[in-house]
Formats: sequence, C-alpha cells, structure tokens
Amino acid sequence: MSTKDSHGNVLNDGDTVQVIKDLKVKGSSITLKRGKKFKNIHLTNNDEEVECREGKSTIVLKTCFLKKV
Repeated sequence: MSTKDSHGNVLNDGDTVQVIKDLKVKGSSITLKRGKKFKNIHLTNNDEEVECREGKSTIVLKTCFLKKV
C-alpha cells in the first residue's frame, strides 16, 4: 500500500504538504489554519497518517486533510 493525499497523489518521506481545512489539535490549544505548509513529513506504519513538526513538537495528521505541494 502507498500513502496518498486527499487528491490521490503519492506521498513520500521528506515531501511538503499543505493543510486543506482548519484543524484543531487534540490535547493542545493549537489550531492549524487552512494553507499551512509542513516540510519534511515522515510516513508512519498507518497509510492514513503522517508525522509533521509544528514548532518543537511532532504531530500526526490524517492524509485526508492534506495535499501535496
């Protein structure tokens, strides 16, 4: 299986992705606004999730809310 974004593009380690919807981060007061870009993503064992760095913390995002840039 390959990890794909919301538009069906294949994602790889180190890609840059963009958030397509405002998202609230669980357990934090952070809200990710639409259009926010994340560089150097890391794939996880789950095909529907990727890890991204937000400041000094690492967050896991669902690929259905991301598009490849």
